[in-house]
Amino acid sequence: MPHPLVTANELVELLDVASQGGMPVRVLDVRWSLGGPAGLPLYEAGHIPGAVYVDLETELARHGQPQEGRHPLPTVVDLQAAARRWGLNAGDTVVVYDDWNSLTACRAWWLLRYMGVENVQVLDGALSAWTAAGHPLAMGSTDNTNVQPGTVTLSVGHEPVLSADDAAALADTGVLLDARAGERYRGETEPIDPRAGHIPGAISAPTAGNLNDAGQFLDAELLRERYEALGVSVDHAVGVYCGSGITAAHDALALTVAGFRPALFAGSWSAWANQPERPVATGSTP
Repeated sequence: MPHPLVTANELVELLDVASQGGMPVRVLDVRWSLGGPAGLPLYEAGHIPGAVYVDLETELARHGQPQEGRHPLPTVVDLQAAARRWGLNAGDTVVVYDDWNSLTACRAWWLLRYMGVENVQVLDGALSAWTAAGHPLAMGSTDNTNVQPGTVTLSVGHEPVLSADDAAALADTGVLLDARAGERYRGETEPIDPRAGHIPGAISAPTAGNLNDAGQFLDAELLRERYEALGVSVDHAVGVYCGSGITAAHDALALTVAGFRPALFAGSWSAWANQPERPVATGSTP
């Protein structure tokens, strides 16, 4: 498995090698934020040259029943069709980025890994790292529309996942981490889902703790120290969830960098909160 992160300068080198007949590189722009501006106009205003825009709501998720959560995983058939539209072929190197501390890029990273794409990396520091390094942006939609369709074949099950029952059990037998902001974990506020609080036994691990002041991931040693302080160890299973399964992937990537193998509860709190029979805990303790 390749390292989950790539720097802006490393991406330039990968693209240069690809342009000279080396390993093909497909760059995916996954800009999206909860309640924020639409990603496609941002892409058209400036994106990494050659990048293809990916729509999180329609391509990296599907619409389901409330008890499935707000962003259920897409079917393998639908994601494969989308990946082929993006131009993906078997063996391609895939680099994903956003402009939101890599929160949505990590969803793409995890989902593609789950569906069997082996060489997927997140641009460390997001789009701002690219521009800060002095690299140019392209404008318009040409890169998005002039794509040669790919032939990649996907299948599910290449990364571990948790159901709601699995998450409940893991909170007792291993470590279950909640990637949301602390105030949502504690139940002080819940702007979206029908109930406030957290899964009983879960431990608060906000995604902000994975990054330095520049928005880049901490190195492996510091991430390992962070998660070990939360009770994570190689001797016990670890799982992650968030509000709707998007930002949990950020903790999943950080845990992977730290040397752990996390499972992801894709339905997350939005699925749990829509199942009235599920208990809810509030406050700062599990």
